[in-house]
Amino acid sequence: MKNDLSKAERTRQYIIETTAGIFNTKGYAGTSLSDLTEATGLTKGSIYGNFGNKEEVALACFDYNLSKINQTVQQRLAEATTYHQKLMVYVQIYQDFAKMPFPEGGCPILNTAIDADDTNNLLKDRAAKAIQAWKKRIVDLIRGGVEAGEFKADVVPEQIALSMIALIEGGIMIAKVTNNPASLAKILKTVEMLITQIKT
Repeated sequence: MKNDLSKAERTRQYIIETTAGIFNTKGYAGTSLSDLTEATGLTKGSIYGNFGNKEEVALACFDYNLSKINQTVQQRLAEATTYHQKLMVYVQIYQDFAKMPFPEGGCPILNTAIDADDTNNLLKDRAAKAIQAWKKRIVDLIRGGVEAGEFKADVVPEQIALSMIALIEGGIMIAKVTNNPASLAKILKTVEMLITQIKT
């Protein structure tokens, strides 16, 4: 399919794929134009010939990094046969966080939310929309599980969804800042307990 892309589209994709890990590791403010030119081997003019500014590159890189995680999640969800198994996908994926083909630099939602908070509204909005979409996917799975008789009828889907996301993202943050992956594993046990508690 890449052969179907125009030269400009291929260059744009190359810039995104080459610099996505830099933005996700160093953040928007910490990533300089020289970082981009050095990584890609392209000139400033070539980069800004494909993107209006550094912010546009950062937004495209966020979308690219998020898509890598979403593809992995969707693949695992498709393989799961029950709603309980589907919810457990989130536990299993983040258990494998260090080994999975996650973007370089870790979770783009957490990184971007922290990096862009009160400093870059466009990136902050991108991270917020990613969390809202994640919440909706979990809510839909829980509702499906209730309808299928797998989950308790009195469960509050939004509360469970937000709690799962908060535990996972908080666990990643704690593991990262303390350089202790075992912290995330312990927190994911709580997510697993939360999912188990809503079963009928």
